[in-house]
Amino acid sequence: MDQNNSTYQQLIKAVPKFLQLFLNVCLILLALILSFLLFKELVEFLKIIIFSKDKGDYKLFLANILLFFLYFEFITMIVKYFKEDYHFPLRYFIYIGITAMIRLIIVEHDHPINTLIYSLIILILIISYFIINITPLERPVRSSLFIKKEK
Repeated sequence: MDQNNSTYQQLIKAVPKFLQLFLNVCLILLALILSFLLFKELVEFLKIIIFSKDKGDYKLFLANILLFFLYFEFITMIVKYFKEDYHFPLRYFIYIGITAMIRLIIVEHDHPINTLIYSLIILILIISYFIINITPLERPVRSSLFIKKEK
């Protein structure tokens, strides 16, 4: 009986470690893909700046800049994940959401109602960012009801 219990305990400890390793490998692959796309956007900037004869296409240029920042923010978020012991800071998701909404407003601003809705979403994200910044960083002490007792 003890042998079965010991094997079960080892399996319980091994599964999260394996899943964490799998997640880390996938995130590294994602970071490499995003880095390649970031470099591709940089090449697109150079093409627009150097070879564009029509200097009035500022919407395309702004959309590419914001897309560049989206790639940059995702890569930064992955780096922060590894630096902060496998934790994604919520504020990075808010940064990405704000940048994505601004890009959406610049690219698709044909319908005023949609633009207003996108602006309200940006306002909600900014308010939530403010709330995150005013809350304490430490987690509250856990209640004794939820503390696991060691045997």
